[in-house]
Amino acid sequence: MSYTRVNYEDVEPVGGAMHFMRDPLECSNLGVTVVECEPKWTGKEHDHGGKEHEEVYVLVEGAATVDVDGESVELEAGDALRIDPDARRQIRNGDEESLFVLVGAP
Repeated sequence: MSYTRVNYEDVEPVGGAMHFMRDPLECSNLGVTVVECEPKWTGKEHDHGGKEHEEVYVLVEGAATVDVDGESVELEAGDALRIDPDARRQIRNGDEESLFVLVGAP
């Protein structure tokens, strides 16, 4: 088959918010995560330097802040943010629910 179809709501969330889609979609070179953020949800601070894993965060709904190397980047629905592999990053959600799609690849 030349495609794989998966609804993110059918993928059990990790950390109460993160639907990791790479394995269910059978991706070999691309990571995709859908993040449903409850009000005041905070993600884990991390980087992907060891894997040279560049990421793009697309905020689909809501408003949120992504801390990148100590700088707070305010995002509104429709904004996309590319993050270098070595940069430390952390999502901090605001007072309302938000929805992100995160995409990454080496």
